Amino acid sequence: MKNTPLESLARAIVLVLVWSPLLSAQETDRLEADQTTTAVPDAQQIEFFEKKIRPLLFEHCQACHGEQEQEAELRLDTLAGILSGGKAGPAVIPEQPLRSLIITAVRYDDSDLRMPPEQKLSDRQIADLTRWVAMGTPHPDSGRTEVDRPRSRIDLTQARQHWAFQPPIASPLPSTDLASTAGSSSPNPIDAFIATALQQQGLKPLEKSDKRTLIRRATLDLTGLPPTPQQINAFLADDSAGAFARLVDRLLSSPEYGERWGRHWLDVARYADSNGLDENAAHGNAWRYRDYVIDAFNQDKPYNEFITEQLAGDLLDSGNDHRLRRERLTATGYLSLGPKVLAEVDEQKMEMDIIDEQIDTIGRGLMGLTLGCARCHDHKFDPLEHTDYYALAGIFKSTRTMESFKKVAKWNEISIAGPEDLALQQRHAQQVSDKQAQLDTLLREAKTALTPEQKEGQADTIEQRFPAATQQTIAKLREELQSLKASAPPMPFAMAVADGTVTDVSVHVRGSHLTLGEVVPRRFPRVLAGDEQPALPADRSGRLKFANWLTSADHPLTARVMVNRLWRWHFGKGLVTTVDNFGLQGARPSHPELLDWLAVQFIESDWSIKSMHRLIMLSETYQRSSRSDPELAQADPDNRWYGRFDVRRLEAEAIRDSLLMVSGQLDPTMGGRLLTTKNRTLVFNHTSEDKSDYNLFRRSIYLPVIRNHLYDMFQLFDYSDASVLRGSRDTSTIAPQALFLMNSQWMTERSTAMATRLIAAEPVFESRTTRLFEEALGRPPTPDETQQVKDFLTSLHEADPGMQEVACWQVLCQSILSSNEFLYVR
Repeated sequence: MKNTPLESLARAIVLVLVWSPLLSAQETDRLEADQTTTAVPDAQQIEFFEKKIRPLLFEHCQACHGEQEQEAELRLDTLAGILSGGKAGPAVIPEQPLRSLIITAVRYDDSDLRMPPEQKLSDRQIADLTRWVAMGTPHPDSGRTEVDRPRSRIDLTQARQHWAFQPPIASPLPSTDLASTAGSSSPNPIDAFIATALQQQGLKPLEKSDKRTLIRRATLDLTGLPPTPQQINAFLADDSAGAFARLVDRLLSSPEYGERWGRHWLDVARYADSNGLDENAAHGNAWRYRDYVIDAFNQDKPYNEFITEQLAGDLLDSGNDHRLRRERLTATGYLSLGPKVLAEVDEQKMEMDIIDEQIDTIGRGLMGLTLGCARCHDHKFDPLEHTDYYALAGIFKSTRTMESFKKVAKWNEISIAGPEDLALQQRHAQQVSDKQAQLDTLLREAKTALTPEQKEGQADTIEQRFPAATQQTIAKLREELQSLKASAPPMPFAMAVADGTVTDVSVHVRGSHLTLGEVVPRRFPRVLAGDEQPALPADRSGRLKFANWLTSADHPLTARVMVNRLWRWHFGKGLVTTVDNFGLQGARPSHPELLDWLAVQFIESDWSIKSMHRLIMLSETYQRSSRSDPELAQADPDNRWYGRFDVRRLEAEAIRDSLLMVSGQLDPTMGGRLLTTKNRTLVFNHTSEDKSDYNLFRRSIYLPVIRNHLYDMFQLFDYSDASVLRGSRDTSTIAPQALFLMNSQWMTERSTAMATRLIAAEPVFESRTTRLFEEALGRPPTPDETQQVKDFLTSLHEADPGMQEVACWQVLCQSILSSNEFLYVR
């Protein structure tokens, strides 16, 4: 490779690989190795090497991969260098040219690995090089060269000392002088851990919030909607010790709870109603998964069951319970929802890309680990081996996610028709059959009634010889038959997976399916599951075993990750702030003993999410005031130690839903399909044709989520990127948000509806003003605010004497609804 620029070489062959910092201190059995010794070649093979291969390597490779210089740590002028390879791995695997990097490189099979980069070798040269590898790489040093190739330099024993890789242990509760909360007989354990940390930092927490603040905080938190004045007054009138606990129970029992908290999970599940990427085809049946999630939260489905159903619901025995079978099949849509390049010409690449997306989603979403980073090499930071990745990849390659990889590829869908659906289909088929029989009988009788002379002639014109009345009846019957066939009841399908052909996967060298290494049996990551793992069933993908392993009580990550998500959604940040990363590069928990105690409690409470809500919300920590305190803010500006409750803005969906509610326009109908585009057809194409419809009054969770073309309002207020999982959302403050609130037609319509309703309900100014504040802000106006409202309305009339009352109040309502007090939880 003479005169090859360094930059070209780097682009072409250097594998972006930095060994994990967790290196073994000694060469032990933890530093596994493949040992390669080539056989002694015969004279003819040596002659072939000397005449064909050595000159080729000298002319095209030695300048950059020889004695003087070794780009990417690769040397090709010695057999030892060829067999041991460089950063990208061995250059040659004897007798296996299709698994040898050097053959992939010279054939230009991989767009990122082309050698020589300046000009491809001739077909004859490539054939010679391929033949040489197939022969076993005969070389004068063969039989005398022994090469140890390390497979892993990760010290798993040391790696397992990382806090997140050790099973959580419930530490004894710190002893504190805390009083009981919410009428309980003992202090909330959460407060014991938080109080201890505050004391260690020398911080004094703020007092408890007032009841108006608490009901608004809790209601928005659990339902995403503001409390009504009636609900506020009922809570204020309840002076008993357990008033707030009963409020929390009422909110958890409301159907709005599942709509609110189901949306949080959909962020983790990267839910969308379209595919995105190259072919933005409609996920016409994705809504079934969305409704499954909402129902699961409302039913308080144990989290371990929730996870198991999404990973392996099709493999669970549902007996004759069709409803349960349908639910579990629908749950596996979790594995299908990701974006896919449906027009990818390389079908193997498409399949591996889909598997990679599944592994990444499961890793970060359920385990808080970036498993996908091990696709090309041992993980750069975490103790996850290249082989760990392909061991998991075998599980999902053994899973049927796609119906077809042909262009345009189709994701897998499964019939979830039940007895009622099948009976309806059968009745319709019988109706079609009866109508067809009626038509056939009439045609037969009409033909029989013809005279011999009328029967002569062409058969395709025989009906023209029927009596006119008969022809009219036949035409009518055919029209009815056609209409009946067109009205066939649609059978329900769900995006779902099933077990496919069970197979183990070869390591893809540098992540490329074009260069394959050793075959890795299906298993789980060694750093977590150990070195000795039972083999997965030969006749099953292993998804169910994987789900059972993830949800076992001694798994170090699953419970921790979920309770941390719950904490983040309640407080605005997690005890581990990097909610999707519990690895070595993730943040350490601010309160590690509390996190572990919550994880153990979660498991011991049968994985009940609602129980965790109660535990968290009944704590003094959750009920603490959010008022400004300069001393506390200076000592703990990030509120790491929870001396106060963090003020935070509502998410995009809660803003929209709250505006619809106070305007009196919110449609509470639950579930169902709102996407108007037919399944698998383009919902938003490259010519900017938009078929989505957001002019609806349903809750935001039901609006179509179109990848590459999200609803404008959602994008303005930091909606999740539906192409990847997002366990947390950013909160930006930008000018377009204020412009939307002040100038958009949508806001004008909501505030007009609110003003119209207020005028009709409250004819008196004072009572109308009070109702406006109570509905929007959860409190009555102060005397000064009432006067300000009066002055504001007067100024509008003076500026425009012809301005209608509803128009004046519309401006006032819009001002209140655009305020921080409406948009923020405190």
